[in-house]
Amino acid sequence: MTSLPSILGDLDPTSDRAVFRQIADQLREAIDRGRFKEGEKLPSEAELVEHYGVSRMTVRNSFSVLQGEGLVHAEHGKGVFVRPRPPVRRLASDRFARRHREQGKSAFIVEADAAGSHPKVDSLEVKEEKASQDISTRLGSVRRVLARRRRYLLDGRPVEFATSYLPLDIARGTQIAEPNPGPGGIYARLEELGHQLDHFEEEIRARMPSPSEVKTLQLASGVPVIHLIRTAFDTAGRAVEVCDTVMAADAYVLSYQLPAN
Repeated sequence: MTSLPSILGDLDPTSDRAVFRQIADQLREAIDRGRFKEGEKLPSEAELVEHYGVSRMTVRNSFSVLQGEGLVHAEHGKGVFVRPRPPVRRLASDRFARRHREQGKSAFIVEADAAGSHPKVDSLEVKEEKASQDISTRLGSVRRVLARRRRYLLDGRPVEFATSYLPLDIARGTQIAEPNPGPGGIYARLEELGHQLDHFEEEIRARMPSPSEVKTLQLASGVPVIHLIRTAFDTAGRAVEVCDTVMAADAYVLSYQLPAN
């Protein structure tokens, strides 16, 4: 590692900004400039104590600031490391292209292949249930739905979990109601059932996770989630699926192409 004086500056004793925040500022800048790269270990508490002439608690408070921002993560007994950038790029203009379904690939598999990662689906649950008011409204006032809940992993790490809701008159008794819906996923089955997909509408927001989401996605402190609700429409204008997805924000980049006119 390059010597700390060449990477980190000195504290400003005349500043009104707390010392631990000054240290966090300098570490953050070093990360942003690539002086500490993704996956690289930051200087130890002892090294920073010596460099800045501060207490261990001050250094720990600095690390806490960076962890709260999702820039670093701590590994017990090993140190504090720069968090890797999102490995998966979701291309909104391509992820649901019909050619992928015709090749027997779901959108998640396509994205995992592009990222060079190994995809896996676990915690799968398929059941009929009463629709919530929101889901009922989105699907055209249906009362009951087929719900498909699953968690997605990349290289063994949970990155998202999603629930698809489909009207029972479409999904009941079909392969969509089976744990494995077959090549191309449920969208391929919908089209085989005569519901040619026309377009998708998505609502996206970022927020901090609930305790259960932290547990399910094994999120580190300070990592937000991306909450996406997608509705699929067939060529007759009918909503045939609503997918409620929560993604680890440090695992994805959402990429869109927008027309200029």
